[in-house]
Parts: sequence; C-alpha cells; structure tokens
Amino acid sequence: MTSDEAPVIGRSGSYAKGVARRREILDRAIEVFTERGADGTSLRRIAQALGVSHAALLHYFDSREQLLVAVYEHAEARRDEANAQHRPALATDVMVRAAVQNVEVPGLVQLYSTLVAASLEADSTASKAFFTHRFEAVRAALTEDLARDQAAGLVRDDVDPARIAALIVAASDGLQIQWLLEPSIDLQETLRSFTTLLAPPQPS
Repeated sequence: MTSDEAPVIGRSGSYAKGVARRREILDRAIEVFTERGADGTSLRRIAQALGVSHAALLHYFDSREQLLVAVYEHAEARRDEANAQHRPALATDVMVRAAVQNVEVPGLVQLYSTLVAASLEADSTASKAFFTHRFEAVRAALTEDLARDQAAGLVRDDVDPARIAALIVAASDGLQIQWLLEPSIDLQETLRSFTTLLAPPQPS
C-alpha cells in the first residue's frame, strides 16, 4: 500500500468508547449488507436495520454515502487483518484470494460495485475520495509485489509491472461484476490465468 493512510470517513469518535461504538456499528452494518446488500434505503431506515438510533449514525456519518463507504472500508480492513499472517507467495495469487473472499459475501460485492459507480458522479465526495486513494494504493502494492516476483524469476521480465498491476485490478473488478450477473463464472481459475500468462518462458 502507499505510505499515506486513507482519511477517516465520517468521524472516528473522540474517545476510546466512541471509537469502539463506531466499530460496533460498522461490524453490525457488515452483517446487514452481507444479508441484504445496498438496497437504496435512507440513512434512517439503515439505522433501524442496524438496531441503532438515527442520531447515533449522524454522530459518526453525515450521509448515507459516507456510511456505505465506511462499511466497505471496514470490511476490507478486517479481511486484510485476517490475511496478514498468510500472504500468498505470488502477487497474482494475492488478487485471486481477495476476489474469492469477496464473492463469499455477495452483498459486499454489490455494495462495492454500487459505490465505485457512485464515485463517478459529479456530486460524489466520500466515494470518489476513498476509491481514488484505494485504487492508487492497490496498484502500488501490486506493482511492488510484481517487481519482487520478477526479481525472483517468478514473473517474466519483459512486461511493465505497473501496467500489469492495473490490468489485474481491472480484470478482478470486472469479473466480480460478471459474477454478480452470472454466478457460474469460475472467478478463481479465470484470474489464475494471469499466473500462466506472466510465467517466465521455460528454457528449450
């Protein structure tokens, strides 16, 4: 990832109790969106689904968009924490694992796709800022990993790692959208094709 941390979405809470309460709300929100997806309801109705007051949500988030972005960010951070001790050997496998874990919670895949689309709207603020930073960070991390694999002789050395990183991210996101429409798509094996395509040529 890039060295700069992403800005906090909404308000983090002034004291330890407030920070913990915000995390509790986001943990519960992940469960709700995993079950229901982003169904276009208002912030007030989301509060009802979470079992908290409308005022409690407004204490941390100014808008529905802020809350939804924070939910996705929190879910991704939890996944990254769980994976930290078991990082795949190849850069391409990092993206394969992330995509496979994403489709295990289809409500969050739908939420991600909805938020990325929303980030292109002229009046988008939270979504645009978050996803601009996120894509930069993901590409930077993947570029670094691919360059490492090239140095180790695991990836062919006649391709630009930054360009390949952008292609892998695009393929992963695009395949997840296709999977939402047609769940029979084999996401894992399709993305693993990059490992074959990027393998260095074998000596004759």
